[in-house]
Amino acid sequence: MDAFTTLTGVVVPIDRSNVDTDAIIPKQFLKSINRAGFGPNLFDEWRYLDKGAPDKPNDGRPVNPDFVLNQPRYRHAEILLARENFGCGSSREHAPWALVDFGIRAIIAPSFADIFYGNAAKNGLLLVTLSAAEVDQFFADCKATAGYQLTVDLAAQRVVSPNGESFSFEYSAGLKHRMLNGLDDIGITLQRAEVIRDYEIRRQVEAPWLFSDV
Repeated sequence: MDAFTTLTGVVVPIDRSNVDTDAIIPKQFLKSINRAGFGPNLFDEWRYLDKGAPDKPNDGRPVNPDFVLNQPRYRHAEILLARENFGCGSSREHAPWALVDFGIRAIIAPSFADIFYGNAAKNGLLLVTLSAAEVDQFFADCKATAGYQLTVDLAAQRVVSPNGESFSFEYSAGLKHRMLNGLDDIGITLQRAEVIRDYEIRRQVEAPWLFSDV
């Protein structure tokens, strides 16, 4: 996965609490286990006025003009602003896949669902937890300013507003290491590739019958 260090990007506000994973990527799109290609169906039931399907092209579908992702000012957003308990509901890695595939690299909210939090970190999506009052301020500033941008600095664990005001956030040291170095579960394992190879060679000598073709 791509490493996350510092990001300055346009902010898109999703002004709803308890946004669940079925809203993020509806269940009919879960058949694929390929991480790519889910972005066009992110928030499908809110973005479009008809029902989407995996084999249905999105070109020509009627869009909901009132939904924020369909508004030109937010079309290239990289930071999502949300309310409490974002990512609740069933566990599905497709939710962070869809967000990242769309172009979202960070989400700022007062709280997140625990399973979604872990799934996001494993897929290069940074979740930033700030106070409800701080998030309220960002919502107000974002809605009042076209092209509103924030800077998210993971190394310093802070969010910086356009006027230079800084907001610190907590983040797990283990997850931070993963994000800064672009390491998913496979990447973490491959850091020990030499040790794993040495073990396999040693086991073939110690227990050759385990590797017999007979």
